[in-house]
Amino acid sequence: MACYVVHVRTPMPPNEAFAYMADLTNFADWDPGVDRVEQVEGDGPGPGAAFDVAVKVPGRTMTLRYDTIAFDDAAATMTMTAYAENAMLTSEDAITVEADGDGSIVTYDAELKLKGLLGLADPLLGLTFSQIGDRAAAGLVEALAGERIASSDASAA
Repeated sequence: MACYVVHVRTPMPPNEAFAYMADLTNFADWDPGVDRVEQVEGDGPGPGAAFDVAVKVPGRTMTLRYDTIAFDDAAATMTMTAYAENAMLTSEDAITVEADGDGSIVTYDAELKLKGLLGLADPLLGLTFSQIGDRAAAGLVEALAGERIASSDASAA
């Protein structure tokens, strides 16, 4: 399994940061590995929302259907989890937003797992996923007008 976690401190208030992150149509704005996103179920982010995310893979574009499997915008720490699966892989992306003074800390946690015999290549996928994640993290920092912070800084918020 390949994992990538980034924590971003942003001046955006928590509700605004969560609304932006939970609307997966914004992926294409900050993740250079995403070609386009279309919401196919629901009206905006929330329970039951689903998004077709077209991701760039070598030589082509692959569309993954991300279903919102958890959504809580009412708690002090707002959370959302989206899950996609196809014949080759599973992808689970978790978003957490918590208050930090006048702004917030956004945590984006992505897990990608190859299925079947492809799972033997998970260690190689981890290396590639780290590079892809670094590019997406840089775009996220810019989109949130924030700064990347270490996980220990995020847990102190």
